[in-house]
Amino acid sequence: MEKIIDENKQGESLVLEQKEGNQKKLFIESYGCQMNFSDSEIVASILSEQGYNTTKNLQDADLVLVNTCSIRDKAEQTVRKRLKYYNKEKKRNPKMKVGVLGCMAERLKTKFLEEEKIVDLVVGPDAYKDLPNLLEEVNEGRDAINVILSKEETYGDISPVRLNSNGVSAFVSITRGCDNMCTFCVVPFTRGRERSRDTQSIIEEVNDLWSKGYKEVTLLGQNVDSYLWYGGGLKKDFEKATDMQKATAVNFAKLLELCAKAQPKMRFRFSTSNPQDMTLDVIETMAAFENICNYIHLPVQSGSNRVLKAMNRLHTREEYFKLIDNIKRLIPDVGISQDMIAGFPTETEEDHQDTLSLMEYVKYDFGFMFAYSERPGTLAGRKMEDDIPAEVKQRRLNEIQALQREHSHYRTKQHVGKIQEFLIEKSSKRSDKQWAGRNSQNVVAVFPKEHYKPGDFVNVKIIDCTSATLIGEPVGYSKNN
Repeated sequence: MEKIIDENKQGESLVLEQKEGNQKKLFIESYGCQMNFSDSEIVASILSEQGYNTTKNLQDADLVLVNTCSIRDKAEQTVRKRLKYYNKEKKRNPKMKVGVLGCMAERLKTKFLEEEKIVDLVVGPDAYKDLPNLLEEVNEGRDAINVILSKEETYGDISPVRLNSNGVSAFVSITRGCDNMCTFCVVPFTRGRERSRDTQSIIEEVNDLWSKGYKEVTLLGQNVDSYLWYGGGLKKDFEKATDMQKATAVNFAKLLELCAKAQPKMRFRFSTSNPQDMTLDVIETMAAFENICNYIHLPVQSGSNRVLKAMNRLHTREEYFKLIDNIKRLIPDVGISQDMIAGFPTETEEDHQDTLSLMEYVKYDFGFMFAYSERPGTLAGRKMEDDIPAEVKQRRLNEIQALQREHSHYRTKQHVGKIQEFLIEKSSKRSDKQWAGRNSQNVVAVFPKEHYKPGDFVNVKIIDCTSATLIGEPVGYSKNN
C-alpha cells in the first residue's frame, strides 16, 4: 500500500526501439507500483538479448508476460481476467507462451501453474536473470518456475531499456524488498528482505542517463530511507559487517548527496519514504542541494495511534508530527503527499476522526487513498477479521478524499502569482498547444508551448490553478537549462 499506484498506467503494454535481427515478439503488460514498471524495463532488456522485440499487438506475440501486483485485490482480479483473455488468444496461436512475473507470481505460484494451468512460466521479482533458462524449459514442453528471493540486489549490472519513456525523466532502483512487516502489506513476502544496490552502479546509471539526455531521476525503492550499501547482503546483517565495511558504508543521505554532486544540473526525486526510517540527515541533504526536489511522499496510513500499532507501523502520530515539523522547518516550500487506508480492521469513528485531524495538521499537497482490502498472506489477513462494513469504509474514504481535495486546492493556490522552475515533460492532455511539466514540489503546470521543447527547464509565472493543476505563462529559460 505504500507504493504509488498510477491508475492511468495500469495494464500499459510497453514498447521499445526494435533491435535489428530480433525475430521473436514480446508483449509485456504491467500492473501495480512504479517498481513493477521499472522491473518490466529490466525484463525487456534481458529478453532483447534473447532475440525478442516488444510489440503492442497481442496477436503477434510469441511470449506474453504480465508483471503483477499483490498490493490490492482490484489489481489481482484484473490480472486474473487478463490471463483468461491471453489463454483464449493462445488457443488461436498454440505457439504463444504466457508467463506471470512479479509479486503475484511469488504468492500464487502453484495455483497458476498446477491448479488453474493458466500459465507456462512463473517468475518472481528476483529471478528475471533466469528468464533465458526458464524459457528454454518452456520451449521443451515443461512448466517453469523460479520465485526464489535473493539476499543481494539483483539487477545492478543490467542497464534497463527505458520503455515508453518521455526521454526526460527516468527511474533508478536503489533497493529491493522491505523489512518493516506492516500487517496490511504483502511486500516483505513477495519481494523479500531489504537489500541495497552497489552505490557505484547507481552513480554509473545516473551518469549514463545524463549522457543520453535525461534531466530528472527518481531513486526508487520499497523503502528508500533504508538504503545501506556496505558491500552487499541484507540490511539486517549489517551488524555482522567488518569495521571497515561499517566505516565505509553509504546510507541514503550520503547516496542522495553523491547523486546530486555527480550531476549538478539533473533533478533528483525519491520514493517511497517510511516515517519511522526517515532521518534528519536526509532532510538536511535535501535542503543543501538545489537539484534535489522539495517533495516527499510520506505515507502515514492512519492518524490513530491505536490503528498505527495494529498496522505495525513503528511510529506514532506524535512522532509523525515531529517529522513533519522538521521537514517544514528545513524546507519551508516543501510538497508532501500521503498514503491513507480507510476502514482498517477494528477502526472506530474516533480513529477515523484522528485521521482527518492529522490531515488538517499536515494539509498534504495530494494523496493516494484506499479502502482497506484484505490481502491473503499478510498478518492482518491471517489474524484480523475484516470487520468494517463496506458502506462504512466507503463513507470514510469519501470523507478522506473530500478533505484531501480541499487541501490540494489550498496548496495549489499558494503557487499562484509566483515564478517557478518547471521541467517540460510532454504535451498537455487538454491541448496540444500547451506543455505539461512539474516543479520541485511535484505539482503539474500547463503553459503555452512557444519555442520551448521537452527537457527544457523553464521559468513559469503561475496565473491560475485548479485543485490539481497550475496554469501559467513561460517567462524564459531557467538558469539550469
